[in-house]
This record gives sequence, C-alpha cells and structure tokens, in this order.
Amino acid sequence: MTETAFAEALGAFDAALATTTEVEGVWKALQALADVVVGAKLFTIMKVDWATERSGRVYTSHPDEYPVSGTKPMNRTHWFDTIHIQRKPFVANTIKDIADVFPDHETIWQLGCGSVLNWPVFIADQMVGTVNMLHDEHFYTPARVEAAKHLSLAAKAAFLAAEHLARK
Repeated sequence: MTETAFAEALGAFDAALATTTEVEGVWKALQALADVVVGAKLFTIMKVDWATERSGRVYTSHPDEYPVSGTKPMNRTHWFDTIHIQRKPFVANTIKDIADVFPDHETIWQLGCGSVLNWPVFIADQMVGTVNMLHDEHFYTPARVEAAKHLSLAAKAAFLAAEHLARK
C-alpha cells in the first residue's frame, strides 16, 4: 500500500460516508478501504449486543455463504480474550488455527480462505463489533496486521455512521 493509494482510498471512504443514505453503503465503503489497506477475499462486519450477549452479522461480501441474518452467542474462547479483554486483533493464519475457534471453518476453506484477521472496534470503552477479513493461508503477516491499524478510526466512523443511518 502506497501513501497515495491510502490517501485516495481514505478520501473515497470519507466521501462515501458523507453522501450515502444506506447502511450497506457505509460497510461497502469500509470494505473498499480495507481492500486497499490490507486485502480480504471475504469481508464481514459483526455487531455485538451486550444486553443479550449475542453478536450478529450486519454486512457480508458473500451473502450466499454468510447471510446477514440472525445472531449467535458470544464466542468465549481465546478469540474473545484476544479481542475483548486484550483489545488486540485476532489473527489465525492457517485453516487449522481457524478451525480451533470457528465452527464454520469448512465454509471458510471452501471460499479459498485460510487466514483471518478480526479487528475489534471499541467506542466509549465498549466493544461494538468486529471487522472480519479473511484471505489465503499465511496472508495476514505482521506487516499487514500493522497496516490494519489504519482501519481503526475508519471502522469507528463506519459503526457510528451505520448507527446514525439505522435510526433514520
């Protein structure tokens, strides 16, 4: 990722947030930025509902395999400890490591993905959700995870914009 590519992608993200009137447009803009910053074959957004201790997918790049519907209980494994307690991104770079945490690992593998980067999004001292990026095995190198820090503020803005649009 060059500085110019990042600046252009960030400008496009900003313009999309300023003009979109649909929640899906917010997430598509974040996905486009993530594609430039880190890269993802599969991109999803999960939102957390702490009152019910459930999470739900609110956006997906693959609606057939990962539809936006329903919720599931919080995944309280070392994944949860990493993203919620330690407030760090969760990275698994092999399908075996993914299988240790996610029961849908076979679907992930069928989509050609063998690594995952889950970026936790915190606002007002509470995790509101995760930005989930999946790609080939060993794709999320330390350099790519470091680059993903550039998504942190944009992810917060996207969650807030989506919440604003959902209230309209």
